[in-house]
Amino acid sequence: MSKRSIFNFLVAWTGLTLFSLSTFAITVADVPRMTKEELRSRLSDGNTVVIDVRTSYDWDNSDSKIFGAIRENPQDVLSWAKKYPKEKILVLYCS
Repeated sequence: MSKRSIFNFLVAWTGLTLFSLSTFAITVADVPRMTKEELRSRLSDGNTVVIDVRTSYDWDNSDSKIFGAIRENPQDVLSWAKKYPKEKILVLYCS
């Protein structure tokens, strides 16, 4: 895995904070991050959902995809965010 992929793999997991994006302005610095090792350990717990929110161009042209990640359009977050259970940990993968 390249350094860029590892960097991109450090993702935000925001739980319920994701659903409040329409009401609260948050900055990148406010979003918790996790290492690839932390994500790897969480993938087997059944409580974590990985959502790939890269642009269509980046996703289509990437050789690296996280197995089991769900692809969602980052421009449509308000339309898809509500379909994920609030008790799950949502991990957003972006570049």
